[in-house]
Amino acid sequence: MDGHILNKRFACPLADEMAKHTQNTEVRYPMWYVMQVRTGTEENIRCQCQRTIDRRILERCFIPYYQQKKRFQGQWHIQERILFPGYVFLIAENLEPLMENLKHVIGMTRIIGTGETIVPLTDQEVELLIRMGGDKEQLVRLSQGIIQGDQVHIISGPLQGMEGAIRKIDRHKRIAVLSLDMFGRTVDMKVGLEIIEKNKDRNTEACLQEM
Repeated sequence: MDGHILNKRFACPLADEMAKHTQNTEVRYPMWYVMQVRTGTEENIRCQCQRTIDRRILERCFIPYYQQKKRFQGQWHIQERILFPGYVFLIAENLEPLMENLKHVIGMTRIIGTGETIVPLTDQEVELLIRMGGDKEQLVRLSQGIIQGDQVHIISGPLQGMEGAIRKIDRHKRIAVLSLDMFGRTVDMKVGLEIIEKNKDRNTEACLQEM
């Protein structure tokens, strides 16, 4: 990969949790919760949780990131940015002791839910996060695509097969904005996308040749 990678995150493996999520069993399995915090304090909150909450209560605490390609100082660099600014993800089996311990975390705002009811992520949301970011890294790597006429085709990366969710592409910033159902609502999610080729539609080219 060209350029330099600027890494500010801490990876937490999630393969075991996904396996438990997909097992057809009556045994209780860990649920994924989303904690809302002030933007810019995500890593501080994550560190607090990992440092102060027993692993028997909080199995995992992580922040998903995405890669973005950016040019500065005459070189291309791969930067890693927070995928959902203002949110920290928690994996726990029992909600009650988790909530009791979170009362001592400085800077936590709330756990996402409906009204006063805390609601974990659905299996579909969990599967999407793991599909996009991997089961170990929680990092959405850079995708590459081509534009043919008014259609975008992803040729590599985690956005393959998700063209229909792309709402906007910023070629200059090398960013795609996806519209997804997450946290009980529709959210915009930025991920890295590099357009390596742009072709005019054949019909458009034919019209131009006839003029």
